[in-house]
Amino acid sequence: MSKSQPQPWITARNQRLTNGQPGSASTNPPQPVRGLRWAGLVRWLHLYLSVVSFVLVLFFAVTGLTLNHADWFDGASITNEFRGRLNPAWVKGADTITVDKLALVEYLRSAHRIRGAVSDVRIDDREVSISFRGPGYTTDAFIRRPVGTYQLTETNMGLVAVLNDLHKGRDTGRSWAWVIDVAAVFMTLVSVTGLLLMLVLKKRRVSGLGWLLAGAIASGLAYWWLVV
Repeated sequence: MSKSQPQPWITARNQRLTNGQPGSASTNPPQPVRGLRWAGLVRWLHLYLSVVSFVLVLFFAVTGLTLNHADWFDGASITNEFRGRLNPAWVKGADTITVDKLALVEYLRSAHRIRGAVSDVRIDDREVSISFRGPGYTTDAFIRRPVGTYQLTETNMGLVAVLNDLHKGRDTGRSWAWVIDVAAVFMTLVSVTGLLLMLVLKKRRVSGLGWLLAGAIASGLAYWWLVV
């Protein structure tokens, strides 16, 4: 018995499958839409900027709280006083030019392990005063001319005070100022990419803008009621 001939509709379906017409299994996947690519890029930037700057953002967030409540940690300060005598030749003389400031600073550093940077040096006819400052740290030395005796007061204000001064950039030097600048740039980029991500996601755009407006209004009202 001879084989039956295929029905016309079967032949038409096979041709569509072969030619990749719509509805066939061999249809090429749709190309990504430009908006989706842009959303993916913004999401990627927001994610990895957040990860890279996580420690810095956390540090400035926590120290913002401790800085606002510095009185909680007042009892952490430790003050030590020292007395001694140094080479009178370093402070003798009828004028301020003859004072060997470098020798004085180096001697005090080595004798008392002072770690702050020199912030102020004052010289008059009877006394030389040298101040050292660092994060959460102060040292003041008063040297009598011409005998060379001195009194030194060192204050360590504790770990929280160190973190608070790092937050403010006080007595931290120019190098740490760059760290603060970098942290500010990262936090700005995280905020901007978060806003862009909200705008490119249509399902979240209206509600996100609503919450953004609500937060801005709440901040303005808080300033108006509590500060102005």
